[in-house]
Amino acid sequence: MNRRLLGLMLCLTLVYTLITPGFPTKAANIDLPLNNLVSETDSDDTFIELEDGKTSPIYPIEDTIIEQLWVETEIDSDGTGENDLVSIQVMRPDTAEGIKVPTILEVSPYRAGLRSLTFFDVDHELTPVPHNGKGKGRSYDGKPLSSTQNLGSLGDYYVPRGYAVILGESIGSGFSTGCATTGDINETLGAKAIVDWLNGDAKAFNEEGEEIVADWSTGNVGMTGASYNGTLANAVATTGVEGLKTIVPVVSISNWYDYYRANGAVVAPGGYQGEDASVLADAVMTRNDADICDPVINELVEHQDRVTGDYNDFWDERNYLNDVENVQSSVLVVHGLNDTNVRTNQFAQWWEALSEQNIPRKLYLHQGGHGAPNTSEYQETVHRWYDYWLYGIDNGIMDEPALDIQREDGSWDKENEWPHQEAKTTKLYFQLGQEGTGKLNPSPVRNLPHDTQSLVDAPNTNPATLVSNPNTTHENRLVYKTNTLDSSVRISGNAEVSIRANLDQPVSNLTAYLVDYKADGDYTIVTRGWMDAQNILGADRSVSLVPGRNYTFQWDLQAHDYVFDEGSSIGVVIMASDRDHTIRPLTKTKLTLTPTKSHLTLPIVGGKDALD
Repeated sequence: MNRRLLGLMLCLTLVYTLITPGFPTKAANIDLPLNNLVSETDSDDTFIELEDGKTSPIYPIEDTIIEQLWVETEIDSDGTGENDLVSIQVMRPDTAEGIKVPTILEVSPYRAGLRSLTFFDVDHELTPVPHNGKGKGRSYDGKPLSSTQNLGSLGDYYVPRGYAVILGESIGSGFSTGCATTGDINETLGAKAIVDWLNGDAKAFNEEGEEIVADWSTGNVGMTGASYNGTLANAVATTGVEGLKTIVPVVSISNWYDYYRANGAVVAPGGYQGEDASVLADAVMTRNDADICDPVINELVEHQDRVTGDYNDFWDERNYLNDVENVQSSVLVVHGLNDTNVRTNQFAQWWEALSEQNIPRKLYLHQGGHGAPNTSEYQETVHRWYDYWLYGIDNGIMDEPALDIQREDGSWDKENEWPHQEAKTTKLYFQLGQEGTGKLNPSPVRNLPHDTQSLVDAPNTNPATLVSNPNTTHENRLVYKTNTLDSSVRISGNAEVSIRANLDQPVSNLTAYLVDYKADGDYTIVTRGWMDAQNILGADRSVSLVPGRNYTFQWDLQAHDYVFDEGSSIGVVIMASDRDHTIRPLTKTKLTLTPTKSHLTLPIVGGKDALD
């Protein structure tokens, strides 16, 4: 179809409002929360075709217009005296003159790969606070710039359907200038500049230095990406930038402190022991003259504080929960319930904050790990989400239940809330069992303050060894578990552990694993949680501990939604250090716990009655 004929068809469609499968149409005008869909002016300038209620591929992919541009930001993160430039690749359909399209934007620090680095040593002593008072980095399969034959997964799918797709390089990476700073305001504003450019509020230039205007853009933008990429979407949304209509963050961070710390403990994402904010920034600093950013890296090392692990101003600047009231976009949150890299508290606290602000939202939880579900149903959900929020197509997606959740057997359920509306905080009390093992009792137990149990820290022991064989004693862990369940029990939300214990040293890691001990003798680690024993007053304050004195230590486990089957037992394993996540001290601290003054709190659907 030539452009002149396409333009004539557009004019003819202006007299119609009917939307039918396969019928060329403008984007619909409908009223929604935040009044955040395309405006009437925007929709008059768009041209799409629907099939089965979704935008269909009508623009030949071989005609895609590809531009390599640099967007000028408002920051100077490398201190050169010139504003940083963010490199972007624009891929858009070859539309008739005057036709405009919305944009799906993914900004990433990973497009040029990673530099080889040395992680921090984690085999060293913990540091008690005063009384009173480079190797091989993680691998990345870098991809070359797209071509008209391969626009990448986003471009191949969405450009033919009437969307522009922009792939941006975060500051300090690839062809961008500036310095990577792991989640602070500079990275946020660097990504935000692209949205501004699409709305006429920032400048962009081609390789010849000519200014390029996005006159093809409706101004409506959806940001997406997994992990760091989706984290940048969260960050930009908290600026309230004009034109950002929706974000689709996948396994993404909402608070960087909770990625590298846990209740005062220095922890690492699963599989990357010794990583920290400075390590990640150095890894993605792939600009040609990266040495210019050495002072920035040194500053990150100084302020991230691997000594106390306390929450401070450095981490507060990287906590997007502080600014969630500024979010003007809708949010489709996607997370794997078994992600040990970007752990599940990241989505849970973000979802809670969005709910408190009544942000239009949807949650997609799957049984995988660090990535998106690979299903056609998920692809269709995201497609319809973009159609609704960027083209204003009234496809009913916001009338559907807010939660899609995949169960352990692979099936999917739809629910209206998360956590489940019938989840009730339920205490399970520790109790001594036979041969030194322990029980979890749904009813309070008689206080026996002199009956104690002890463990010795085993920082280099595989956690699987400490979790297995729960009916036998082990000097490096304590296990408490329920009787065999007579029916299935579902938890939905955050578990929490509270123990009364003393240490023979002034400092220790504390770790808890929630475990499903199955009828056939197998087990599943459901979720984990950590704490620096010195942070009994909160993550932002370490206090000195007196060896031999009893304290109450309380900490949360990562959020989860899990079903324990009939015949299983719910178990909690208490240990000190976690080889795979915490610092591994040389001193083998002894912890002595009083079971009858300790308990596990679970968010059980149906509460205590579900255990009867």
